[in-house]
Amino acid sequence: MANKILVIDDTTVVRVKVREMLPQGNFEVLEAKDGLEGYNLILNEKVSLIMLDFILPKMSGWEVFQKIQSQSELKKIPLVIMSGRKEEVTEKIPEPFEYFEFLNKPFDKRQLISAIKSAMDKASKKGNTDTAPPIVIAPKQEPVAVKPVMETSSSAADIDALNAKIVKMQAEIDNLKKQLTQVVTFIKQKIK
Repeated sequence: MANKILVIDDTTVVRVKVREMLPQGNFEVLEAKDGLEGYNLILNEKVSLIMLDFILPKMSGWEVFQKIQSQSELKKIPLVIMSGRKEEVTEKIPEPFEYFEFLNKPFDKRQLISAIKSAMDKASKKGNTDTAPPIVIAPKQEPVAVKPVMETSSSAADIDALNAKIVKMQAEIDNLKKQLTQVVTFIKQKIK
C-alpha cells in the first residue's frame, strides 16, 4: 500500500508540483485547497505525511497546526510547513523547528525530498517520547520608545530602519520573481 501524503495548499500549481516531484508509485497524494478541507482529511484518512501551507482560506495553516498539536495521535504524523514568507511562521512558532520541517517556497525536487526526510526524522524522534513538549509561542515584542539624545541620531536611526526594510522588501520581491518564473516554466511545460 502506498503512503498517503496530504498536500494542503490553496494554489493548484503547488499541489500539482508536489505530486509530480514525488517518486512514482511510492505515494498516494491527497490534496486539499483550504485548511478546513485539509483538517477533515487528516481526521478521516490515515496519512503518512502532511505538507501544510501556512496561509490558507477557511482555516489558516496556523490553526490547522494548533489542532494537530493538540491531539497526541495527530502530532506523531510527520509535518512539513510550506511558506514563501518564513517570518510569518517564525512570528507564531519560534525557531529552531524541532517537531516539523519548514520548506521555503518556491522549492525544487531536491529541497522537497530533503524536507520530507527531515520531517520524518523529526517525527520519529518525537515518537520516541510519549509526548512532545508543547509549542511555546514567542511573545511579540512591542517597540520601546527611546527619546533621542540628538535630533540627528534619530534621523540616522530612521534611515537605517528604512534601509533595512528596503533590503527585506527587495528579498521578498526577488523571491516572488523566482516563484513567477517557476510558474511560467511550469505552465509552458504543460502547454507543450
